[in-house]
Amino acid sequence: MVQDAIKKADVLIETLPYIKKFNKKIFVIKYGGSILGEERVRKSVLEDISFLRYAGICPIVVHGGGPNITERLREEKITSQFVAGMRVTSKETLTIVEEELNKLNDIIVSEINTHGVKAKGFKNSDCLLKVEKKESEIDLGFVGQITDFNRKMLLDSLSYSIPVICPMGLNDNNEPYNINADEVAFFLASELKAEKLVLLTNVLGVMGDPRDENSLISTITVAEIEELIEKKTIDEGMIPKVRAAAGAIHAGVGKAHIVDAKIPHALLLEIFTDEGISTEIVR
Repeated sequence: MVQDAIKKADVLIETLPYIKKFNKKIFVIKYGGSILGEERVRKSVLEDISFLRYAGICPIVVHGGGPNITERLREEKITSQFVAGMRVTSKETLTIVEEELNKLNDIIVSEINTHGVKAKGFKNSDCLLKVEKKESEIDLGFVGQITDFNRKMLLDSLSYSIPVICPMGLNDNNEPYNINADEVAFFLASELKAEKLVLLTNVLGVMGDPRDENSLISTITVAEIEELIEKKTIDEGMIPKVRAAAGAIHAGVGKAHIVDAKIPHALLLEIFTDEGISTEIVR
């Protein structure tokens, strides 16, 4: 019994230097849609994010919602079309995108609030994000490229709450656009010079051999990224993530982390332990 208590105390002591180091620092956390629908995973993730706030860190959450949107479109018998990973968004599709993202935003805010931490949801109607239409060889419809954000609104909310941001924005004519959630997270982390950019995913991180779960690469430098892409160690959907993370680091972000949210309390284990459990990208 005493030994168990001592082990718990050792864990707490290990977190102390990190709590001191990250006090009042901004963490931008991208929470992907593929792991939002699993209630057990979501509750663990949001508990971790609430813990960060109690520990004196300033987390900002940017959430996706792709699977929910795709399922809703299927129910409405609307075909989902993607170009280079971007959902082609008609006016009809945009309405459904906004409805589903707003539902997820409400769920995240509500569940964070159950931990006694104030969360503040930002939906398209709050006019936080400014966009312009994303240029593409094929017209993507109402898909936007983030160009700016209301810095004062976001930082004011960060002083008393955890901002939870829906990836939609308005252009200069107040027309709504769907935005890739990764792009929103990278943009905000870069502009705010965040201490950390955390990408919560459903994979362990970057693997030396995808078939060997013991081949996790724990640290990658920005200079190594293109080499790993050439070797196909980093491939498919991970490529835009690591490249954008490298861009954020060049823009002043301290570190980027790719964290498997399916592991209970993976976020805390990655941030507050010496070894970590996922892949970090460093300067």
